[in-house]
Amino acid sequence: MSGLEWTFDTVAPIYEKMRPGYPDELYRTLFEYAPINADSNVAEIGIGGGQATLPLLETGCRLTAIEYGEQFSRLVRDKFSSYVNFSVITGRFEETELEENSFDLVFSASAFHWIPEKEGYERVYSMLKNGGVFARFANHPYRDKGNPELSREIDKAYRDFYNRFYNKESKAPSEYTEAQARERAEIAEKYGFREVKYALFYRKRTFSATEYTALLGTYSDHIAIEEPIRAAFFARIEEAIDRHGGFITLYDTIDLELARK
Repeated sequence: MSGLEWTFDTVAPIYEKMRPGYPDELYRTLFEYAPINADSNVAEIGIGGGQATLPLLETGCRLTAIEYGEQFSRLVRDKFSSYVNFSVITGRFEETELEENSFDLVFSASAFHWIPEKEGYERVYSMLKNGGVFARFANHPYRDKGNPELSREIDKAYRDFYNRFYNKESKAPSEYTEAQARERAEIAEKYGFREVKYALFYRKRTFSATEYTALLGTYSDHIAIEEPIRAAFFARIEEAIDRHGGFITLYDTIDLELARK
């Protein structure tokens, strides 16, 4: 949902705790495509709680993060204070002055979809040196495949609370597909990028009832639900999980799109 990007900064500490990082295989694929070292100049768009940042910092590169949220900016400045080549600019990416033709890598993890496509890709392209790389990646969780009755109860909770609050029809959740990753990767070609490629990675995560609703509480559209409704909604979900074994498993698909200027 557009217009909800402000919500994340209101829950910065729990976001940093509950949102997952990214698998080692993703970074191996990224670094094979774009070798990064201490001489590299890197920008991260939408650092959030820094879930994607550490493997880049460990290369010794100079890393500039552009982050809309003031709480997140403070959080990551403290989190990565030991890295002298790390800095944060607080502001919207679309409105931030950034030097053209100066970055070896620009990357964005689960954040670039908040930026208008044309403006985002054109700005990234202008920032990159010739031969520089844009890496876009994101995590797409899919609810427990092994417990269909639990999923049905959670779907009913969404109909009773989430869909009623937003006045929208229910839509069955679906797993992120290779076709979607390929389509996302090909966007870059419209803006002059070349050597476009994509890769998919998979994992499972398991949560208790309270852990799962804590995670849901970091999603923009869930944060925006009025508190009394959200509390009843989350209580219903927790009750369902506790009735069906006390845990819920998410099946993550992580997509990585790479393109070169």
